[in-house]
Amino acid sequence: MSPEQEQSFDEFVAARYAALRRTGYLLCGDWHLAEDLAQTTLVKLYARWNRLRDPECAAGYARTTLVRSYIDTRRLRRSHEVPSPELPEPTATGPADPERRLALLAALAQVSPAYRAALVLRFWEDQSIEATAAALRQSPGTVKSNTSRGLAQLRVILGDSLLEIAAS
Repeated sequence: MSPEQEQSFDEFVAARYAALRRTGYLLCGDWHLAEDLAQTTLVKLYARWNRLRDPECAAGYARTTLVRSYIDTRRLRRSHEVPSPELPEPTATGPADPERRLALLAALAQVSPAYRAALVLRFWEDQSIEATAAALRQSPGTVKSNTSRGLAQLRVILGDSLLEIAAS
């Protein structure tokens, strides 16, 4: 890789690493696994960096690689997730109320992985249905179904707890 490409990759990592790690956390619910997912993503991205046709699309490529790496590790492990006792790092996005945010993150950790991936990409990453479908290698109809079913799971898991938090 040329020095210019090395520099552009370093700049990309500096700008996007926190977002990749946060998305990894939202997918797996564990900061250590999120760190591993982000590192795996960056290793794969580094190997292809000099072959990217459009460096402006690197963020989308990295997000897609992160989600696919998560799904691949889930298939290999087939273990049950254990919620992390650590609180997520605060960010400027998402619900402003910390109790509501914690309730949503705890509920999201209980949603099945396929539905969670669709929810994270659609609502936390603010991706379109088409972009989510491309990242997950699914049809747009499947993404819509998974999003709807994931939201239904969240409603069942949360029940009236968000209403109680909002009222207090």
